[in-house]
Amino acid sequence: MGNCIICGTPVDGEICKSHEEDAVFEFRGSSASALSPGRYYRGTVDGYADFGVFVDIGDHVTGLLHRSELDQRLESLDWEPGDDVYVQVLSVRDNGNVDLGWSIRQREREFRGKLIDTGDDEVLPEDLEDDGSESADDHQSTDDGGSTAASDEDAPAASESPDEADVEAGDLQTAVDDSGPSDDSGAPNATEAVAAGSASGSVATESAAASAPATDDAADAEPEAEPALNRTTIDAIDDQVGTVVRLEGEITGVRQTSGPTVFELRDETATVECAAFEEAGVRAYPDVEIDDVVALEGEVERHHGDLQVETETLEILDGEDGETIRERLENAIESEARPADVSLLADHDAVSAVEDDLVDAATAIRRAVMEARPIVVRHGATADGYVAGAAIERAVLPLIREKHTREDAEYHYFERRPLDGRVYDMDAATNDVTSMLEARDRHGEQLPLVLLVDAGSTEESVDGYDLLSLYDAETIVIDDSRADDEITDAVSIAVAPSLAGVDVADLTSTALAANVAAHVNDDVRDDLVHLPAVSYWENAPEAYVDLASEAGYDETGISERREAVALEAYYQSYKDKRELVIDLLFADGDSTPRDGDLAAHVSEQFRAKLETELETARENLSTETVDGITVAVLDTDAFTHRYNFPTTTLLLDALHRRQREGHDEPFVTLGVGDDELHVRATESLNVRDLGNAIADAAPNAGVSVVGGQDGHVEFLPGERDAVRDAALEALGESLA
Repeated sequence: MGNCIICGTPVDGEICKSHEEDAVFEFRGSSASALSPGRYYRGTVDGYADFGVFVDIGDHVTGLLHRSELDQRLESLDWEPGDDVYVQVLSVRDNGNVDLGWSIRQREREFRGKLIDTGDDEVLPEDLEDDGSESADDHQSTDDGGSTAASDEDAPAASESPDEADVEAGDLQTAVDDSGPSDDSGAPNATEAVAAGSASGSVATESAAASAPATDDAADAEPEAEPALNRTTIDAIDDQVGTVVRLEGEITGVRQTSGPTVFELRDETATVECAAFEEAGVRAYPDVEIDDVVALEGEVERHHGDLQVETETLEILDGEDGETIRERLENAIESEARPADVSLLADHDAVSAVEDDLVDAATAIRRAVMEARPIVVRHGATADGYVAGAAIERAVLPLIREKHTREDAEYHYFERRPLDGRVYDMDAATNDVTSMLEARDRHGEQLPLVLLVDAGSTEESVDGYDLLSLYDAETIVIDDSRADDEITDAVSIAVAPSLAGVDVADLTSTALAANVAAHVNDDVRDDLVHLPAVSYWENAPEAYVDLASEAGYDETGISERREAVALEAYYQSYKDKRELVIDLLFADGDSTPRDGDLAAHVSEQFRAKLETELETARENLSTETVDGITVAVLDTDAFTHRYNFPTTTLLLDALHRRQREGHDEPFVTLGVGDDELHVRATESLNVRDLGNAIADAAPNAGVSVVGGQDGHVEFLPGERDAVRDAALEALGESLA
């Protein structure tokens, strides 16, 4: 019968059941069956696979940490073969396979105790060492020359306070693990100190003896005050690993792990994570919250490759001191956030009309990065939407890497989420609000800046924006559609040239987004110049074609990239496909398939699939003439594959471009589905007006317009014929 090393409760062994997960075990057994599921073990990275990481638990057992168990992307995990890591054994299968779980505690000091699991029992590390060496009770160890390891003068000091040797095991182990040096330190850890002590002495006794004053006068002397640390900026700590520094700034995030509390601290130069340990799973400095201005002192360390500060003191600064720091932060952001120079990618009237709005949007994005706020980009699942979203992404990610010390920061502070359709409806907004509140409550993140790109500029999106505004989330919309005036008051910044009264017929959302991105990060401007040309299916402005050509992208290369993105946008449309889109759009050296082979290969599939569907559609078109207007009508439910590529909208776009050739009079392509009507016309057409006319003619059809003037009409399936007839009549009246 012994005592639990953590709580001191009498137990059979060294730890009670309720504290097993508070300790870390080192496995010395030889069989996987000897592992105890639920316990945390120290292991060594063996290697990677597509599905996870193999970790050696001891010398004879290897387990799998599946990628689904990680709290980050497998690709961002900064573990190298041979690294010591900490994992939880979830289960041991009948065939000997070991399933491992993630441990947020990745340092021995973050556990409350350490034990050796021999496979049959658990023992204290010092007990195992004692079993393998001669007892100090029998004799002092000697060197080859016969001299003692400890001098006679040391013996009295070692036994000076025998009562101190009666420390309970639980108290000693808790004190050791909560206050000992980190694993990275060159100093011996506490358990090593216990093992090194003589049989008649103790850690406490030796420490007291070693630090005893030489004279009574020395004992009465006041301890000499340590000099105050000068402030260090976060961008300067990279070469100060192992040094104690003083940082001043604002707390931008707080998350409680099962080990330390992690504070995210921002100053005027960058952001760093600071770990503060009270005890495992207990909130350190509970009075410190997000937005507090603080002074923090701690030792700079590297934790799995990331800079991190081990907090020693953390003080909230109020009054004049706090206000000084707030002013310093605000002045730095104001001077750095706004682009120094304004220079559009090309001369384009529609873009020039919103130059001030472009700069405001770029400033807001840069400010969000500096304030360590996450950025969420929502874009249409179309070629234009993906390319526009990728332009913003290309500009923002380097800034995030520059401003944060975590190597995986770009996955935490930037997210691109494709949107189904061009309306930011309540479903999408509810999803975003749920995600941002979970991130705030679980990980201490700030509320994000939300960007709508190639979507969200019509009144149907107002309800979604209103939901975000209830939480004071900042929103920006960048869209080439004919926007509604209601959007101006619903979002923080609207980059929508139609609101300025200019013609947007020759505009894409990418042309707008690429210009915003160029002002977010001028260093990537050369990476962006070909993107506007990629986004045009036809009639790209000559200025953008020239930019692409100068950047090394000919007409074929531009077309292949557009078609490849359009195809990949269809598959797994709810995913960002970040790495794949980068490979398709940008020349990133060895990471990109050479000479555009990837884009050429995917675009070939695009053309084959599209041509098959176009052939079917053309064979089943019915053509009608209404008041001198030629209308090609396609039953999109009967003659398209609903769940195969291409989408209905993409098919109708391509069909309209093919069918209108050779027609001098107005030409319309009308796609009528079971409950949706899509229209393409050679003349300008307001779909909202068309929808109102259909609703007047078919009052029982439940007609509504989704997506504003450039949107589509929805109706009740039972009134399909009435809606079709009303649409033909309305088209004749509006375009004749």
